[in-house]
This record gives sequence, C-alpha cells and structure tokens, in this order.
Amino acid sequence: MRMGRVVGSVVATRKDPSLVGVKLLVVENLSPEMRAEGSYVVAVDAVGAGASEVVLYASGSSARQTPTTKDRPVDAVIMAIVDSFEAKGKNVRLA
Repeated sequence: MRMGRVVGSVVATRKDPSLVGVKLLVVENLSPEMRAEGSYVVAVDAVGAGASEVVLYASGSSARQTPTTKDRPVDAVIMAIVDSFEAKGKNVRLA
C-alpha cells in the first residue's frame, strides 16, 4: 500500500470492455513527509477520490480485490481517502 496525491485523470475512449465506466486517476507518490517523490501510477478509483486529495492505493494482485476491480485487468486501485496519519512521531491532519 502506498500514499499519494491525485494529480490528474486519464480518458481512454478505447479500452478493455471490463473497464468501461471505471474512473482512472493519476496519482503521484508521496513520502511520509508529504513530499512528492516524482513517480506516478494510474489507478482505478474505488472510493470517489478527487483532484488534489491524498489517497492510499494498493497495487499488484491486491488491486483486484475490491468490488470495483474484481476480475478486471488493473494493477492499482485507490481504496481510501486520507484524513490524517501519524509518522515519525508527527500527526498530520489533511481534512
């Protein structure tokens, strides 16, 4: 599981039929200090995330274990919108 910020979306008019109606978002990976790491992933949105929100996403076979992604050809899924977290003794509130 990784933490990232939604920085964009993907529009694909031609795709596998099982992906029709699925929202694809571009997520930039974040460090625990909330710094952008410069790497990105395209993830299926299973929770209604929006632009600039900090999210948790799963990748690999775990990405296909939500109702939204079951039996679909996906490698990453957003499965939480972060309100706050604690890391290195520091509490960070986002909401």
